[in-house]
Amino acid sequence: MKKLLFLIPLLLIQPAFGEIVFQNDQTYIGNDGMLHIVGEVQNNSKSPLNKIKILAILTDENGNEINKFGGEMMSNVLMPGMKGGFDIIANQKDLNENFSYELDFEYKLAAPKSQVIDILSSELTRDQLNNVIISGTMENNGEITANMINVIATLYDRDGKVLTVSKAEIQ
Repeated sequence: MKKLLFLIPLLLIQPAFGEIVFQNDQTYIGNDGMLHIVGEVQNNSKSPLNKIKILAILTDENGNEINKFGGEMMSNVLMPGMKGGFDIIANQKDLNENFSYELDFEYKLAAPKSQVIDILSSELTRDQLNNVIISGTMENNGEITANMINVIATLYDRDGKVLTVSKAEIQ
């Protein structure tokens, strides 16, 4: 009796166009004089995403490319149905007001995992120097100790546009 060995290639199919979208993006010039593009990526697919890189192309009023740059999202994994903030910084100063930009992204599919860290409460206050302080309580509902937790805050303006994104390690 002969045995037949065969291989079946498995193809990982990227989520369809439109399932992963940019939202609420805008630009500002930081205190350092550098251009920041802030916003969110919404994952409407059924797969977790990781290694998400944001790419931006700046163009002048005539459509000529001024600069091309990129950055990463604040979170490592973007679960299905969730949003993740980004703040990418251009090595570009002295822009005139007539520029525009296009955003694109690259990502990898991630293995599914459970969301076991819950935010129980949060509070927004200001300190003596008028800095915004966010404090709160989180709970680990998982089976193992979580040693490396990052908290990411996205602040919005009155129109729902992202003002800034910040990341802190839990102490």
